[in-house]
Amino acid sequence: MPGSVSLTGRSLVAGAAQGALLFADVGLSFWGGVDASSGEVIDRHHSLSGEYLSGCVLAIPSGRGSCTGSSVLMELISNGHAPAALVLAEPDEILTLGVLVAQTIFARSLPVLCIGREAFATLGDHAFARVDGATLSLFEYLPGDTWQALDKPCTDRRASIELTEFDQALLDGQHGQAAQMAMHIVLRMAELQGARSLVDVTQAHIDGCIYTGPASLRFAQQLVQWGAKVRVPTTLNSISVDQRRWRELGIDPALGEPASALGDAYMAMGAHLSYTCAPYLLDTAPKAGEQIVWAESNAVVYANSVLGARTLKYPDYLDICIALTGRAPLIGCHLDEQRKARLQIELPVLGELDDAFYPLLGYHIGALAGSRVPLVLGLENRQPSLDDLKAFGAAFATTSAAPLFHIAGVTPEALDPTQVLEADAFIPVEKIRLKDLLKSWRELNTARDHRVDVVSLGNPHFSLSEFAHLARLCRGRHKHPNVVLAITCGRAVLEQARQAGHIAVIEVFGATLVTDTCWCMLGEPVIPPAATTLMTNSGKYAHYAPGLVGRKVHFASLAECVDTACNAIASGRLPAWLQPAAQLESPAHV
Repeated sequence: MPGSVSLTGRSLVAGAAQGALLFADVGLSFWGGVDASSGEVIDRHHSLSGEYLSGCVLAIPSGRGSCTGSSVLMELISNGHAPAALVLAEPDEILTLGVLVAQTIFARSLPVLCIGREAFATLGDHAFARVDGATLSLFEYLPGDTWQALDKPCTDRRASIELTEFDQALLDGQHGQAAQMAMHIVLRMAELQGARSLVDVTQAHIDGCIYTGPASLRFAQQLVQWGAKVRVPTTLNSISVDQRRWRELGIDPALGEPASALGDAYMAMGAHLSYTCAPYLLDTAPKAGEQIVWAESNAVVYANSVLGARTLKYPDYLDICIALTGRAPLIGCHLDEQRKARLQIELPVLGELDDAFYPLLGYHIGALAGSRVPLVLGLENRQPSLDDLKAFGAAFATTSAAPLFHIAGVTPEALDPTQVLEADAFIPVEKIRLKDLLKSWRELNTARDHRVDVVSLGNPHFSLSEFAHLARLCRGRHKHPNVVLAITCGRAVLEQARQAGHIAVIEVFGATLVTDTCWCMLGEPVIPPAATTLMTNSGKYAHYAPGLVGRKVHFASLAECVDTACNAIASGRLPAWLQPAAQLESPAHV
């Protein structure tokens, strides 16, 4: 056809569609980045911010960030606001899984095509696109031909995957309809990932209990109706409300009731009432080398990197499917060779650090790494705490698609960094400068008004040691009456902190404590409707908040957050370790 260009790739989900081409060269997290009810891109740091996905052919390198992206995409397919098709530079399990579940539960789908990085780089100059199976056609304008999108049968290609007798029994329905459906989805994903066999897992952490809309609840309730029961010990991520106090907190029943019912549905399948985005803080945390299935992006990164356990960055819904079968594709970070570093990061000379350094560094390195596992050099003598690594990992998982990082001399597999580098392999090196970190600092600090209405702590959920640190900062002080300071945490850690005496001090200070849910799900009225500016010590929440709750953000250390809660004014000071970069920008150095 005149003026058209054709490319071929790998069809991840069969189908055909056409529409205006919406192109971006940066990955997009559907959770926190796309409104599940309208299809608007709400990631205010992304080049597509403000665009609507409905009916377009969306071309992005891959997803990134949250495992809940699969749930958001399933919701969009269910409510009619999804893209017509997805075109990717590299396979993305999270987004593909969302399509597969919509196909299974709602009999609705969209084509997903992976064309490789080289071909993907050529897409930006085209206005319209047509996906037809494994073929992508590009046009200056939609042609007036008689082409029609025809439904194409979805074949379940798993002949190359080794199945045990138990696997086959699950597939044949001998263990019930829920387990049978779950096994079908596990095998579909295994085939797409190129797995040759499955592996037993010892535990699961479910992220699909986050309420993204009616489709997420319908999926879980359907499993319950089919008699679903988990086969391995299973914990639950934060849900979308504080299940015990959502009415007291003023949450609209239109959210509170279905969100609470969603948590109940997963507990009916045998999951434990944990409701935390930081399952590594529980007594059930896995050991090094343990094969697990965890969803929730920060938890996956922490499990792999800090604990040395083995899990992929599992999408919502694949997590429960694996929990129902006890079997996962033997691929990715489950394997030794896939845990090697693919990028080396060299840090600059650094001064004395505060706790704002690690989330900022994780945020910056995540964007550099993309889907590559990085090895960070330059922190060998810094001895970051587990809380520092938690904050680093959460921010890293926000901007990266990788499920793992290594820090030389710090994380368990990189105590000897040569152990995470492939012999004789070329590993590119990125050198970070202080001015690069200053740029990321400014990206996270979107607020211009120094008046602060809300201080947000606990994303991910607060640890016992963070409560101890906060209590020291709050002792003998009181927050400003016009500032809301709220902390999200898991029930288990809250009780530990209460027994240790930290909570009494923090409550005298005037803080609000919220369990079961997290800041990625909180909005009004916990955030007062009149509030315009937030402060947080979380790199993850500083990134997501402008899109999720429509407020500007100050990002700072925990001590700065407490000081600001007392006087309602953000100082705007740079941390001491970052000040040299700003000084180099001053006229005297130009």
